[in-house]
Amino acid sequence: MVGLQVPTIGEKEYPLMFKNGTLKLGGEKEPIPRPKKWPISNTVAPGAQNIPDSFIVGGPYEEEDGELNKTEDRENRIQAETIKKRIVWDLERRCYLDPAAVLSLQKRIAECRYWPVEITRVPVVTSTKGKSSKLDKGDDDGQIFFHGVAYVNMVPLLYPGVKRIRGAFRVFPYQDSEVFAKTKCQFSTLRDLGHQTNMNKLGPVIAAASSPHSKAIPSRNQKEDKMAKEKDAPRKMSVTLKSQMSEITIDTEAAPCQNLEGQQYVDAGTFLVMEIELAKALVPKRLPEELASRVKEMISPRPQLPRRSAGAKKAVEDFHNQITSIAGAILDEYHELFGKHLADGGVIDHYTLEEQKCQLNYELNSSGKYFAFKEQLKHAVVKIVREKYLRTTAFNNLEQLQAFLSELYVYLVDQMHVALNQMVSQEHPVTVSPTFTSCEQLRLFAHEAEVNEDYALASVYYQERVTRDRQIVQHWLDYGAFCLLMEENIKAQECFREALSLNPSHLHSLLLCGIIAVMMEHYEEAEIFFEDATCLEPSSILSWTLLGFFYEIQENDIRMEMAFHEANKLLKARLAKEKNMTDTAEGGGKKPCSVSATVLRPVTSPQEDTIPVPDEALDGSLKEQPDSEEPVVTIQLPEDAAAVKLAKKISPTISRNKETLQKEIKKTSGGALDPSHPMAHVPISGLSQPSHTIFMETIRFLMKVNALQFVHRALAHELLCQPEGPSCEYYLVLAQTHLLKRDFAKAEECVRDAIQIDYLNPNAWAQKGHLCYLTGNLSEAKECYERTISFVTDASEMHFVYLRLGSIYLKEKEYDKAKSTYMLACKKSSSCLTWLGVGIACYRLKEMAEAEDALSEANALNNNNAEVWAYLALVCMQRGRQLEAEQSYKYSMKLELKNEELLQEIHEVQQMVGFGNPSF
Repeated sequence: MVGLQVPTIGEKEYPLMFKNGTLKLGGEKEPIPRPKKWPISNTVAPGAQNIPDSFIVGGPYEEEDGELNKTEDRENRIQAETIKKRIVWDLERRCYLDPAAVLSLQKRIAECRYWPVEITRVPVVTSTKGKSSKLDKGDDDGQIFFHGVAYVNMVPLLYPGVKRIRGAFRVFPYQDSEVFAKTKCQFSTLRDLGHQTNMNKLGPVIAAASSPHSKAIPSRNQKEDKMAKEKDAPRKMSVTLKSQMSEITIDTEAAPCQNLEGQQYVDAGTFLVMEIELAKALVPKRLPEELASRVKEMISPRPQLPRRSAGAKKAVEDFHNQITSIAGAILDEYHELFGKHLADGGVIDHYTLEEQKCQLNYELNSSGKYFAFKEQLKHAVVKIVREKYLRTTAFNNLEQLQAFLSELYVYLVDQMHVALNQMVSQEHPVTVSPTFTSCEQLRLFAHEAEVNEDYALASVYYQERVTRDRQIVQHWLDYGAFCLLMEENIKAQECFREALSLNPSHLHSLLLCGIIAVMMEHYEEAEIFFEDATCLEPSSILSWTLLGFFYEIQENDIRMEMAFHEANKLLKARLAKEKNMTDTAEGGGKKPCSVSATVLRPVTSPQEDTIPVPDEALDGSLKEQPDSEEPVVTIQLPEDAAAVKLAKKISPTISRNKETLQKEIKKTSGGALDPSHPMAHVPISGLSQPSHTIFMETIRFLMKVNALQFVHRALAHELLCQPEGPSCEYYLVLAQTHLLKRDFAKAEECVRDAIQIDYLNPNAWAQKGHLCYLTGNLSEAKECYERTISFVTDASEMHFVYLRLGSIYLKEKEYDKAKSTYMLACKKSSSCLTWLGVGIACYRLKEMAEAEDALSEANALNNNNAEVWAYLALVCMQRGRQLEAEQSYKYSMKLELKNEELLQEIHEVQQMVGFGNPSF
């Protein structure tokens, strides 16, 4: 028998009992679906006990709300429900909850979380005619056997919109103190009821207890609570139930404070499968339509501005068209008067030309065509006055009118010449469209300036992207993320809302609007944004996790638990799907892409070598691998299309220096980098196995958008959910947050811990290199960067590794290495700084032609860089080009060159060559 109590009228609780469970033999599998049954047993009509249109359908164990829903519990569940003996009820009891009972149920769940469901064994006593149905011994009246309890977590019923929970719950021995501590229940449903009447007469008692429901009139707010119970027990439990009846008295007398019979539930691994369903959710959930309308109220979609058919540009174009039309008409009139063929070989003397001009004017005036041409041109001139000069009212005095007419006349004559030149020009020069950087390049330049702490330049690039196309959502989000980094929350809010107005269904826009609303303490708006995101994309782990963070800030533990539970469920489903796909690929004969060895020298192309790494970059703690032969892994770096052409010019120089570099490195490293050397082969980095938690996935997004307030909260959760301790990725993110605050001491501790966890993680060494670079320890930074580029697996941001390593090489006057490093950066993601580095290295190597090519490429990407102009001036002076040298020097001064050493070098070269400074 299974029993529990629920409030049905106010706080008064009534028991619900499930009796007469059926013992199923092992090996019998229950059919799915199967009908639920009414709790009646005195009917003989076939199928009368089945509830119409009500079935037990089961479902995946992982989607249940109980305790045994993990992957490791699956095998035990399958055996218990199919192979072993078990007891099945398949019963459903229904009861009505009035509004007061609903409030009482909500209060109990919020306070206690767990609901006790008791289970006991009731002996079946057959009664004979003329004899009593009571137990023969009075001592057994009210005695219950094998008293157990399952603690059902009812908290999911307080989640918004949840009406049903189903799961398997372990059965524990009933102990008064433990039950009270978990559920605050002071009495037992089965035991206390047994003191009033013996267990064989429970039916009438339950009927009497349930009788008020049949008399009460249901109200509109009443809720229906459907409970279907199903109990599965292993074989050991079934045998124990039959054999321990005679020992109960002895055991209970020997240990009255212990429930030894109930302990057998734990030993046998007994669990109870039950389902609780409500007609209406205890906590209503907002509809997606309501959330969408609330978002529209806050951020209404902005309609596209109507395109004006008129404007200054169109007015000028109309004027040009009218000039062309009138010129064509005058030319036709000239041909009618004088013919199309010119005499004397096409040369007309001045006297004849003036005579033809007078005759043409006479014909135009006498025929009235001159006046018609003026009227034809009048409308176009009026449009220019209105659209270009914005003049729609009369002038105040004559002087203003005369000044305006003079200005207008000059402009109209100029435009007339433009139109005539376009009409009569016989040459059609090929117009070369100016080369503009793409929006992706601008994004790279902005991020580059951001990392180099040139925030003014980064802001210019972000604004340029927005100006290029204001209809692209990602442009606004990137600029808003930059504003978050600069702690300009109002600007960030404007950017995120602008993005959301462009696309109300954009997930990241909704989430970022919610994040900035939390940061500005607009919690009601934040809740709407986050909930709308979960409704818009219910399968988004990011949305549910951020919603959980919001509820945590609001100290709403139940809803926080709900959001994190949903996110974890989605993550488990995704990982299981990925695992199945991998298993399927392996089963289909496809070998998984696994790398068991790596080489400390990435190969970029057959023609080019990369920078070898000295032996100092290798730590002595690395252990040699076995002598078994393993494949050497190489990688092909993606090449930037714009850089390939210039690289072809410069690559021969790299090839010429290849032998020299290899000899030098072999000399310093003692041959440790030979691929045949055991130290060259090391296990692949743990980078290929990132931390799979909902918090780390959220952290990656939050770091990209610079939402540091949420990052620290997510890191705290990540720390708590890792039983084996923090991961390498955890320490790297924490180090990055300290670097942003310029707290180098704490950042160093985090990087050290990350390297200890995963010694072969390129991101860890790159982070250590950045830390050393920012603190001025260039020698150690150089070693870390060289080690980073030696791994087969690239770090997440190799661009800045190449940039900073190249700058260190330039400072140490290792120009060959600097040139090679910057060329790698150019091929991967070219920018003004990468080509500037190539240009400087080539200039120091006296390769003036290559230096000029590289500096020209840098200038094309950014013509506001003073150093680029300065080095162009040096190159032009070295090559004897005075005019270009003076122009380059002029622009470097105009852009306020701040490198005093470079400026001094320019002055020395100017004095040496005798030109380059216009002020001489």
